[in-house]
Amino acid sequence: MAPSPVFIRHIELLRERIADPNAYPFSLPALRKLDKLKLDPHITFFIGENGSGKSTLIEAIAVAAGMNPEGGSRNMHFATRESQSSLHTALRLVRGYKRPRTDFFLRAESFYNVATAVDGYLATRSYGGKSLHEQSHGESFMAMANHRLGPNGLYIFDEPEAALSPQRQLALLARIHALVQARSQFIIATHSPILMAYPGALLYSLSERGIEQVEYEQTEHFALTRDFLLDRERYLRRIFER
Repeated sequence: MAPSPVFIRHIELLRERIADPNAYPFSLPALRKLDKLKLDPHITFFIGENGSGKSTLIEAIAVAAGMNPEGGSRNMHFATRESQSSLHTALRLVRGYKRPRTDFFLRAESFYNVATAVDGYLATRSYGGKSLHEQSHGESFMAMANHRLGPNGLYIFDEPEAALSPQRQLALLARIHALVQARSQFIIATHSPILMAYPGALLYSLSERGIEQVEYEQTEHFALTRDFLLDRERYLRRIFER
């Protein structure tokens, strides 16, 4: 694997900038204990249950890096609804010695807004030459990954698997690998055991205990998926009998 320039080395929560530590999102258990968090030069995954704060943290990193809160690159300036948390105001990104050549924040829940902005900017050429709105959700995600993303990039994804079939998740994983080899850095929040299986990736689990580094085989995502596939009838009986 090619050496990475490491665009973001680690993040720090500057508590002196927090007006009320008991207010959201600083009240989240995972953020209460956040001090300094090292990022992998290739891929860092944030995993955890809904409400654990992983998407909030991903959003704050993207905004602190200068990207649009609803998604897109630092060159996109649009807002359909101001909904980002204040976490980015207390977050410090400790950067490497080089700046990325390009960047992109993929946020599954607001990608429709990005697609509208792309049409408005007449920028469909950078996404394969076809309007993202004229494709399925999954097709538009892959068009973005295959055409908009390039070498030496900083890419932040929030649940990219949301619109992708398992086969498309594998295709995205292959694309991510190609970009990692081309000296790109990824920071990804996900529920997908397929994506988080990337070899050598750094995995952080967000929970009531805080933010902990975990191995892939230790994740609930891996264990639950494995056990369900090995004995799905037992799992189904158990959940149906509740």
